[in-house]
Amino acid sequence: MSGLFISFEGGEGSGKTTQTDLLVARLEAETGRRVVRLHEPGGTPLGEYIREWVKAQGAPLTLPAELLLFVASRAELVQRVIRPELDADSIVVADRYADSTTVYQGHARGLPLKDVRAANAIATGGVWPDLTFLLDVLPDASLRRAGLQMSFDEEGQVEPVPRADDSTKRRFEELGASFHRRVREGYLRLAKAEPERWVVVDGQQPVEEVHAQVWERVQGLQRSM
Repeated sequence: MSGLFISFEGGEGSGKTTQTDLLVARLEAETGRRVVRLHEPGGTPLGEYIREWVKAQGAPLTLPAELLLFVASRAELVQRVIRPELDADSIVVADRYADSTTVYQGHARGLPLKDVRAANAIATGGVWPDLTFLLDVLPDASLRRAGLQMSFDEEGQVEPVPRADDSTKRRFEELGASFHRRVREGYLRLAKAEPERWVVVDGQQPVEEVHAQVWERVQGLQRSM
């Protein structure tokens, strides 16, 4: 594979989607290469079906079922999209990838890590990002971001308003602060164990500063390849 694979990870409200969008736009403007933006679960008909089906469920899934649904979506995404795009020298930028499963279903929800890693190994087929950005935000701050989005009134003042997806907001609140602390701790452990791939960025900085740090590392990676 000759392409470039970049992923963004972090807890809820850490800014992954914003930073993914900013990086994709800049790569498209400045590299002249095909850039593919992905989010998980999703990116294929199966992935989008699983994403919508999970969101529509009123009751939580059993943990093994949750794990297997997510890795099934990922297996299809790798084989149908990620691997072919990398073989074609594209740049793939993912809003979450297999590390999310390790952290959420393993570190935070308590499934045995060896089982989560085995499932991920099958789903990824050895395809891992060249660079992963962890947008590190303290749990209290990330939950506030996840529960509120900003809008502007007629006088240009910023007003917090509820997120459109109230069901998602309720699920975040029901999980509790201890769950989100385990998520953050899990991500930091992964980053410490694999420093050549991970870049930890303070996600509580202004959006523009976070993007500047991301872009600097991406440029460095492109020059080294």
